[in-house]
Amino acid sequence: MKTIDKIPTSKIQRATKMVQTGAKVGVNYLKYYGNKMVISEEAAKAKLNEDNAEDIYDGLKKLKGSALKVAQMLSMEKNILPRAYVEKFSLSQFSVPPLSAPLVSKTFKKYFGKNPNELFDTFDLNAVSGASIGQVHRATKNGKELAVKIQYPGVAESISSDLAMVKPIAMKMFNIKGEGSDEYFIEVENKLNEETNYILELAQSEEIANACSIIPNLKFPSYYPELSSDRILTMSWMDGLHLSEFTKHNTDKKKSNKIGQALWDFYMYQIHVLRKVHADPHPGNLLITDKTELVVIDFGCMKEVPDDFYNPYFELAKKENISDPKFFEEKLYELEILKPYDSSEEKKFFRDLFHEMLSLFTLPFHSEEFDFSDDSFFDKIGELGQKYAKSNELKNMNGNRGSKHFIYINRTFFGLYNLMHDLKATNVKINNYKKY
Repeated sequence: MKTIDKIPTSKIQRATKMVQTGAKVGVNYLKYYGNKMVISEEAAKAKLNEDNAEDIYDGLKKLKGSALKVAQMLSMEKNILPRAYVEKFSLSQFSVPPLSAPLVSKTFKKYFGKNPNELFDTFDLNAVSGASIGQVHRATKNGKELAVKIQYPGVAESISSDLAMVKPIAMKMFNIKGEGSDEYFIEVENKLNEETNYILELAQSEEIANACSIIPNLKFPSYYPELSSDRILTMSWMDGLHLSEFTKHNTDKKKSNKIGQALWDFYMYQIHVLRKVHADPHPGNLLITDKTELVVIDFGCMKEVPDDFYNPYFELAKKENISDPKFFEEKLYELEILKPYDSSEEKKFFRDLFHEMLSLFTLPFHSEEFDFSDDSFFDKIGELGQKYAKSNELKNMNGNRGSKHFIYINRTFFGLYNLMHDLKATNVKINNYKKY
């Protein structure tokens, strides 16, 4: 894979790159209008999405950092974005061009005050993987194989300005109005700031690994504080296939179910027992060993679940509560989905919308076991997403709905559901976590 010798770090450099990307998108629209005259509108739109996804991703991968992280988050929204965007943006999960060897040495020296060969017995300057915020290198010390994650230069310092650049796109895509939208973007900015703090990630990693070690078929790396800093994180090397590679080739249903149950138990135990959760469930953070064990390797994005959100959120996961109109409406107010100043029209629209959504999304919690290989369940989610994505009525209303905690909790569940479906896990015991 081609390496990168330089990353734009100043606001002007990064803004210039975004403007250049915007210009390419503008050219793509001109081509689209021309194509509509010679091919079908559907084919022209598909070509537009493909070209835009290519150009936007190409620009973001050179910027890295928060802008690329947003693309990674959007790649999990399979029912909102066109397929071309999902496929291209999903590359940001664990496969982006890495820093060149000279830039790695320079960055390491800047962050640690020493060259890699002064700290490790061996250190491969060629990265084994790269993502939105950092890249991973193999190293050894005292006979132990290690994985060393190095943060890209300038990432932490450019979070605020990067978000300011992508904010208009996100607001348009998710129908967010200006008034009252700040708390959502502050939530994202705070989480991104946490993700760039590797000292915090190390502490979170050890905390969750210790707490969840009782769950079968689940493994975590060991961490090395003495070889880590706020921008460099060293852990034991873990062998295994990324979950996406595993699902691509696996045909053994027992293995799928074993991994699926471990993954589900891991998330349910965090949410219901620890009241905090690994809010970045994508294939790049999960490995499958040759013994069919699940390995979780990244804890930069952790979301605490406060009681005033947890209680109404999971009360609405119960079928009988969704069926109780008075109780249902009361919880919608607690979750800030309905607001005191809503008109009768808005109140009815959002009450009906969320009743339809929650009746479907909470189905796994309505029985003791659930079949995540059921295509019809995911087809219905896709159809529902498309229905409201095309809703003119929704576009004319203020889309700022729900507590700020929805951003990462919903992201967690959408990601988890998609991973469980990719695994084709069946007969998953929903409340299995209670035995731990």
